[in-house]
Amino acid sequence: MADSTPVPASDSPVVAAPNPDAPAQPALTDAEREKLYTHSLRVTLLGVCVNTVLAIVKTVAGVLGNSYALIADGVESTLDIFSSIMVYSGLQVAARPADEDHPYGHGKAESLAAAVVALVLLGTAVGIAIESVREILTPHHAPKWWTLLVLVCVVGIKEFLFRFAFTVSRLTGSSAVHADAWHHRSDAITSSAAFIGISLALIFGKHTDEVDAWASADDYAALFACVVIAYNGQRLLRDAAHEIMDASPGPEVVAQIRRIASAVPGVQGLDKCYVRKYGMAHLVDLHVQVDGNLPVHEGHRIAHAVKDALKASSLRVSDVLVHIEPVQGAAGKLQGGGA
Repeated sequence: MADSTPVPASDSPVVAAPNPDAPAQPALTDAEREKLYTHSLRVTLLGVCVNTVLAIVKTVAGVLGNSYALIADGVESTLDIFSSIMVYSGLQVAARPADEDHPYGHGKAESLAAAVVALVLLGTAVGIAIESVREILTPHHAPKWWTLLVLVCVVGIKEFLFRFAFTVSRLTGSSAVHADAWHHRSDAITSSAAFIGISLALIFGKHTDEVDAWASADDYAALFACVVIAYNGQRLLRDAAHEIMDASPGPEVVAQIRRIASAVPGVQGLDKCYVRKYGMAHLVDLHVQVDGNLPVHEGHRIAHAVKDALKASSLRVSDVLVHIEPVQGAAGKLQGGGA
């Protein structure tokens, strides 16, 4: 049996949240849940529209301006469109209410969408790296100076999109929007690397129409950006995989749930406590210990009180499965046993 010692109440602040970067939020009503999903869908749709425009601008500018880093950036924005559409579709599925086939709802669609975004990031990193090496080995002309102006605009737009989507992910607890936000940040990093590479090529290059060794500076910059993109991709994939595999959201969340449940009148101890993230909320399985001499209806009342306390907390708990276990009575003998 797990430790059955009651956990005392604590005045420590709530640090739990649906994703590692999100603040704790109250439990969601159906109307609030629909509003959060709608907000997430809007920011994702905005990303699709912006990425479409940027993909065209960067690709055309890269071709006309002799910058493979900018072309690679345009390719990444094209993949951003695909990943944002996947996030949008995942959010639409996750927003569906529970049904007979999915009694817990469709929240896992968010985690799956986040995993797809992470895989797209990893694939992008590999593809750009291969093409960067090919461009480094192929002599070509230096980029045009005006490509720097394009990149400045791109970095500004992408950083704004990252901050906007990241804020929404914190408010909603959406792992899919969180992944999409970091995809925007990866694009901003790629564009920043391209800016540095082109600047080096223009500063140290021959400033003629001849093929120049410094012309490959933006290709090296693109290669460096691949490392950053790959790192973000594997990190997001790891987080999404944890959610899909029902990993515990962390000891802080479990400890807070134990504190809240232990503070309910009639609860004499806690045994097992399992927590998992599902969509924008948490699901909890909890074994609560009560006086073994209590009548069934009183144990049932305490179980509901524990459930209500957790759902009313700041942990966004959508449902709680409470199992009642008896503890030792006055005679010092166990009054029955838990399953």
